[in-house]
Amino acid sequence: MANTNGLAQIFPTVDLSEWIEGPSLIALRGNDNPDNEFQLGTREYDWHQHARGQVFCVEAGMIQVRTPHGSWLLPPHRAGWIPPNVAHQVRVSGALSGWSLLITPKIGRQLPKQPCVIGISEVLHALVRRAENWDNQAQLTPEQARIATVIIDEIRRAPHESLHIPMPSDPRLVRVAQAILEDPGSPRTLEDWAQWGAMSARTLRRLILSETGLSFAQWRQQVQLGHALEMLAHGASVTDVSDQLGYASPSNFIAMFRRAFGDSPAHYFLTKTGS
Repeated sequence: MANTNGLAQIFPTVDLSEWIEGPSLIALRGNDNPDNEFQLGTREYDWHQHARGQVFCVEAGMIQVRTPHGSWLLPPHRAGWIPPNVAHQVRVSGALSGWSLLITPKIGRQLPKQPCVIGISEVLHALVRRAENWDNQAQLTPEQARIATVIIDEIRRAPHESLHIPMPSDPRLVRVAQAILEDPGSPRTLEDWAQWGAMSARTLRRLILSETGLSFAQWRQQVQLGHALEMLAHGASVTDVSDQLGYASPSNFIAMFRRAFGDSPAHYFLTKTGS
């Protein structure tokens, strides 16, 4: 499809995320409008996948993404990357503005093979704002193509953030993992969870390390960090989060958060770039 300027008239309901023949990079501004291609607000999208890869960012609220290999959380001013044809489920909470990039598989080959969360540089933020004004039904001009190349380079070089919660596949371990996800502040020890899951503590340690790449303590901390981010994004105080996760004091929770993200909870949510 060489000439795409008349696409809106020919295919008024075209799904840009499936349009491989279109521009190599399409930038969309997201809001709560039902007609928006990148619709935000508070809603859930069931399992689906796109022919194009997708990078997306929200400026308030939270996005939770689940894939067959685990889940991760996207707080404000960080960007998520979903490669082409990767099945995922999305839950959007209180996100009223943001942006999304739809990237063809050809140029998406330069980006990570697995979903991830990345920090956003000032350069990436500025160039995305410029790309939002492009005609998403027309092939890129030479100048736009050069900008798109820089955007891809910024995404490729961006630092990854530790917001992924890998999920196991062993049925016994899945049962334990789901219970911890539902109650991340449970005081149960590894030995308690092993007994609850009808396995030995040694088996639990071995399985979770082999299937997720994390120790039991590391995996549970990832779950707690994810739960904390979701609560904080909805306006919960650090004290409330600390209490719900079973920390002895807010300062203990803040120390754990700072070790994981290199920042305090309050400043983490105020920072507008990942750099």
